Amino acid sequence: MTGGAETPTARMRKALHRARTSMRKAGVDYFRGDGSDWIALAALLLTVPALAVGTIALPEWCAPSALVLPIVAGGLLLRPASLLALYAASAVALIVESYALDRAVHGDGRVTPGTILVVAAVGFLGLLIAQFRSRVGVPWRRGGTMLFDLRERIRVQSKLPKLPRGWHREMALRPAGGQSFSGDFVVAARTNGGRTLEIVLTDVSGKGMDAASRALLLSGAFGGLLGSLPPHAFLPAANGYLLRQDWDEGFATSVHLVLDLDSGDYEMFSAGHLPGLQLSAGTGRWEEKAAEGPLLGVYDGAQFDPIKGKLSQGDVLMLFTDGLVETSDRDLTEGMDRLTGEADRYVSAGFQGAAWHLIEAVAKDVNDDRALLLICRT
Repeated sequence: MTGGAETPTARMRKALHRARTSMRKAGVDYFRGDGSDWIALAALLLTVPALAVGTIALPEWCAPSALVLPIVAGGLLLRPASLLALYAASAVALIVESYALDRAVHGDGRVTPGTILVVAAVGFLGLLIAQFRSRVGVPWRRGGTMLFDLRERIRVQSKLPKLPRGWHREMALRPAGGQSFSGDFVVAARTNGGRTLEIVLTDVSGKGMDAASRALLLSGAFGGLLGSLPPHAFLPAANGYLLRQDWDEGFATSVHLVLDLDSGDYEMFSAGHLPGLQLSAGTGRWEEKAAEGPLLGVYDGAQFDPIKGKLSQGDVLMLFTDGLVETSDRDLTEGMDRLTGEADRYVSAGFQGAAWHLIEAVAKDVNDDRALLLICRT
């Protein structure tokens, strides 16, 4: 065998590699909206005459309006140009059905003006859907997968890190209107060799899906900043990032907790956020912990002054967003009193599972994003 010749096995491996690469590229192009839709178009074009034959042969079982089925599928699968070809085939099928049924059928099985209007209306809606997908550049199946993936990424990013023995933490987040996306989010990390817990709770202006896209972008940016900067530099950097976005409705409130897990000492920075509430195990009373600072995204050069405190054995710190305690028919003070009153019921249980139940008890039916964070020193 000569040195430059290839064995049949090597040639077969190269051919298989090229085939896999081509298939992978075609799949990627399809999910990006760049691939060909000729397979779906061919299948739907074959469905149209099959339905026409069924309608002519068995009009009592296959009505002329059955042509809306491939039209609906085409609106979800095809590009606008391919969809027009499907519409042309459906129009021809309707003409053939009308001619054949008018001669063979007398009664409800014929193609009526109402049938034509229904098929035309469904076709118009399908064309609108196809044009929207074409502008977005994402096929319908992949669009749902992307939304699911984004929701899971937000959940993972909001997951609180494990704490050493003697500490308990939990967080509950409830979007407005029962949706899956929220304008409230949490980012957290253990820094300084794991001895410090840093948590940022942010409430983006707006609620539900209106604020979800901005919350997603900010959660990624804030997660990258957290731990990369000294604690006192985090909110100024977040404020600058928000200003650079130049959003029409671009402000947000945020609270940044920096907790020493060895001593229990903490600093809390606030950007226009509601005060936290700390339960002292010695007195059994709740105390407001309010730091000073303006909203994020309002003006440059903002200064954020921290408040210092300490979590001793049995103490609890609650951080929350305004949707939990403030509504149109309830002011902030009343809402916080109700929250602390409900929270007192969980002192004996060590606040295990309390975050979710507190939202249920205090703000179950509130049409706003709600988030509650609990840090307990057990």
